[in-house]
Amino acid sequence: KFIVIEGIDGAGGETQSKLLFKYLVDKGKKVELFSYPNPKSPVGKLIYEFLNKKFDLDVPGQFLLYTIDFLFDKEKILSALKDNKVVISDRYFTSTLAYQCTKGYPLENGLELAKLLDLPVPDLVIFLDIPAETSLKRKLKEKSKLDRHEEDKLYLERVRETFKKLVKENLFAKEWVIVDATRSIEEVFEEIRRIVEKHLLD
Repeated sequence: KFIVIEGIDGAGGETQSKLLFKYLVDKGKKVELFSYPNPKSPVGKLIYEFLNKKFDLDVPGQFLLYTIDFLFDKEKILSALKDNKVVISDRYFTSTLAYQCTKGYPLENGLELAKLLDLPVPDLVIFLDIPAETSLKRKLKEKSKLDRHEEDKLYLERVRETFKKLVKENLFAKEWVIVDATRSIEEVFEEIRRIVEKHLLD
């Protein structure tokens, strides 16, 4: 099964992905964890430079840059799934659809590109939902300098709406589930755990 944890900045995706990974490993499952942007890939490094305003790029360029990062791991993800492992990803192509399509990249072009590149489609995407206001507060607590997306509250609120459109129309996933991520880490994880347990039984 391929499970993706999504959300705007500060929703807690990284924390929840690691908790889920540990939980499933402790239960004796074979699990692989991926995280994007991937700081270890050459493309991931470029993405972080873009986010930290080292250079600018038009929206189609951004879309391609992020997408190449997933292509970098495509074979690894496919082979893990073939080995019957549970693949967990902290963000995935669904983030690129939400963030870059909010900036004006056509959603249908994005979905078409995913088809052309044969990107693995997640079985389950868990969308950790928080308002942009909460995102900003959380991010300011953990670091002093925000990146170009984290600092733009209005943009993040629009990204949140795009995510909800992806959920509603069930795009690029077999199933989407929304989780209220304004609650404590423990409460959020408890709900994720239940959703995943049920999903793995299906």
